[in-house]
Amino acid sequence: MPAILRAVSKSRAPEAAATEASGLLVEGVTKSFSKRTKQGNGVLQALEAVSLDCARGSLTALIGPSGCGKSTLLRLVAGLETPDAGTIALNGEPVTKVRARGDLGIAFQDPALLPWRTVSENIALPLEIVGRPVAGLSSHIATLINLVGLSGFENSLPGELSGGMRQRVAIARAIVTNPSVLLLDEPFGALDQILRRSMNLELQRIWMGGKTTALLVTHGIDEAVFLADRVAVMKSRPGRIAAVVDIPFPRPRPESLFSSEEFHRLCDRIAGLLHG
Repeated sequence: MPAILRAVSKSRAPEAAATEASGLLVEGVTKSFSKRTKQGNGVLQALEAVSLDCARGSLTALIGPSGCGKSTLLRLVAGLETPDAGTIALNGEPVTKVRARGDLGIAFQDPALLPWRTVSENIALPLEIVGRPVAGLSSHIATLINLVGLSGFENSLPGELSGGMRQRVAIARAIVTNPSVLLLDEPFGALDQILRRSMNLELQRIWMGGKTTALLVTHGIDEAVFLADRVAVMKSRPGRIAAVVDIPFPRPRPESLFSSEEFHRLCDRIAGLLHG
């Protein structure tokens, strides 16, 4: 089973030791944006003093109301935005360094596949971006296609695939460089509930095969509890982490877990933290 997250606390070991043990270490991150209103220009504080310590090989879910800063935090971790204050380290290194060598994978709610490229060619795109020889990695791409359940669709175009299949391509593309950190921003948000649950099972299987440190942004409490080692509950105005809840269920987690009383009690607890 992947290593369990260790909560940031006052009794934590010195910073160097924490960084060494962390796949993702966020410390005191604050982020604001300029906003324009009828009254004039102003400032929107998206995040305030956010800290999160995620052990290597763990999966953490971020959950909270719309506008609480979940996606902003993920974009900061991805290096797509720069914090106003605080630090972010991936495996003890700066985000920019990790991303430049293709050691960071990202999948968003919109698969954003290139419509003129086949499944195989879309998956290979990150390899081209970081300058790796795609020709020599065809067997690796084929393995990923099989891993996400798309064998036989290697040469299909995105327009020939269902929504769930396109999202599987996006996940395969996110992990094609064998990243040590995987960021997922509502990857199944546009799917119906039945397909979403099926994709939850698929994502668990795929993630367990690589033991990548993963950060998942979701609005679904049941999705967060099923997939994560820990769930970080965020509050807004400004965005902050209000609580971190350990998820005790062993892996692999079967679909029947969704119906268990303990699962629903834990979902109710997190719902109380969200709305309390």
